Amino acid sequence: MNPPGEPLIPVPITVLIADDHPLMRQGIRLSLAGEPYISIVGEAANGEEILECVGFRQPDIVILDLDMPGRNGLAVLRELKRRGITIGVIILTLHTGADLIAEALDLGVRGYIIKSSAVVQVVEAVRRVAGGGSYLSQEVLDALEGAKAKGPLPAELQQLTPLELRLVREIAQGKTSREIAAALDLSGRTIENYRTRICSKLRLAGPNALLQFALRERESLGGLAK
Repeated sequence: MNPPGEPLIPVPITVLIADDHPLMRQGIRLSLAGEPYISIVGEAANGEEILECVGFRQPDIVILDLDMPGRNGLAVLRELKRRGITIGVIILTLHTGADLIAEALDLGVRGYIIKSSAVVQVVEAVRRVAGGGSYLSQEVLDALEGAKAKGPLPAELQQLTPLELRLVREIAQGKTSREIAAALDLSGRTIENYRTRICSKLRLAGPNALLQFALRERESLGGLAK
């Protein structure tokens, strides 16, 4: 049954745990084991296993690490979106970068917890997300507020999506399209398509125009820490 005071949610809540570290998966499993209305239906150690388990098990909730072999967490989210799969996703990660958080939220994530947080937050996040709500840990809220306190991005950068901002930041750091593709787990062609789209939005022309723009805005982009 639902816990007292909680919104009416379907029970049991089925959960898939996705992390490449067995001890981390075990810790999450143990933190959820005492909740009779939560049922763990599978575990996944890499991006491809996640997609397979989601298709086969159809869990209500996926607890997902961003650092996954094969497809990373954001790549998994993009693939789920491409397939039209709507599912409750809770990110459990070490990353507190405002741009990563923003991109995850833009991809439909409804929960974001830092791994150093108390495990009780995982249980609360599962409850809220399963009930149609959301859950952001205090560290995540602080990171978003910190980015906001640095002032708004220049108007040109505000036109870009979180993923496009990440790409421009990578360019500002001197990375090649191949290196950016590897970092974002996207194909080289996709990166080039994004570069073209960004240039169109910013009305940039010329082979080095985007690089020059990225270098000029490097200070503003630096506030989007990893």
